[in-house]
Amino acid sequence: MDSNFKIENQHPFQMLQAKLAKLIAETPPGDRLPAEPELAKKLGVSRATLREGMRTFEGQGLIRRRQGVGTFVVPQTRVIETGLEVLESIERLANRIGLKVTMGALQIKEIIAGVEESEKLQVEEGTSLVEVSRVIYAEGRPVAFLTDLLPPDILTEEELANGFTGSVLDFLIKRGNIGLVKSFTDIQAVASSPEIAKKLEIQRGDVLLLFVARLYSDTGEIVDFSHSYFLPGYFRFHVVRSVGESVYSKAN
Repeated sequence: MDSNFKIENQHPFQMLQAKLAKLIAETPPGDRLPAEPELAKKLGVSRATLREGMRTFEGQGLIRRRQGVGTFVVPQTRVIETGLEVLESIERLANRIGLKVTMGALQIKEIIAGVEESEKLQVEEGTSLVEVSRVIYAEGRPVAFLTDLLPPDILTEEELANGFTGSVLDFLIKRGNIGLVKSFTDIQAVASSPEIAKKLEIQRGDVLLLFVARLYSDTGEIVDFSHSYFLPGYFRFHVVRSVGESVYSKAN
């Protein structure tokens, strides 16, 4: 009884998604879809229901909603796909599939470490830190927003102004004076804040994939604390895991 009830309630939403899929397929890439009030009226649904239906296609990278501008059909692009066992930059991953990525305006800010920052980077309160923020574009479209927090002796403003293309990891590896050994990364889905939504040209509240990472040197120091926000439709991450045979053996 409960199962039938769920199916009946899902049916209108499935019908909505089918209509949206047809509309998107019939709209030339780069063109704007009808305005939200007009489209909701045409499809016979509320604007809230329409937004929910749109999220599926936005997550697949088929459409992009731009705050205050409208919803556009996105030309098909290659997806950056990788495993998470090895740490690599977006630039390296994109180059592997022949996808051109570029960095937007670089924002560099000096921050004095408070309690939160001192815990993140294991430095004393009052330490001067460098915050580096930028948007990464793939084929002219913003696909990621990256923020790195670093001790000033790791990466200087002068170095950032000369030869920095977007990846702190690649820059440190190329410079070669710090042995990098591992990254501890927390992964979660988050709702986009108004600030990040504006940078990525999406709607506030849209779902993003967030990587919060600490990069460690061979001496055990945290040399970089980063937040990386990815648009789901342009990235696909996977993990290869082995079966814990020893656990099952002990259980038996």
